Amino acid sequence: MDRQGGCLCGHVRYLIDEEPLDAGFCHCKLCQGASGAPVVAWLTVAVSGFRYQQGQVKIYRSSPHYQREFCPHCGTQLVFRKSNSATTLDVTLASLDDVNSVAPQYHIWCQSQVSWLHIEDPLPRYPDAGPDSDH
Repeated sequence: MDRQGGCLCGHVRYLIDEEPLDAGFCHCKLCQGASGAPVVAWLTVAVSGFRYQQGQVKIYRSSPHYQREFCPHCGTQLVFRKSNSATTLDVTLASLDDVNSVAPQYHIWCQSQVSWLHIEDPLPRYPDAGPDSDH
């Protein structure tokens, strides 16, 4: 099933035409800082399954080996990926047109979770990137 999404102002649009590999909530300090939110929900998909259909994104290197891609007009964060030789990338779940089409399966970087946020779900929680992750 194809999934589409984009930024708040509509300048950037994307298409995901492969099934996501997984999805989860990230509580890391970098996601908190980049979004201004206590947690960000992401889906992971193969690079081959994602393409921008409209508009150009800006790139911010948030760490030595990773970059965040966002709309230069409204600032919506859309993608997180390795800066070189990425095989997968992460897409912000809330930027999907149908945000309910993919549900998070875990929480990562819980060592950075803010103390006043209490998410009462049964999903697995990991203090770091979790098992089988290269993020």
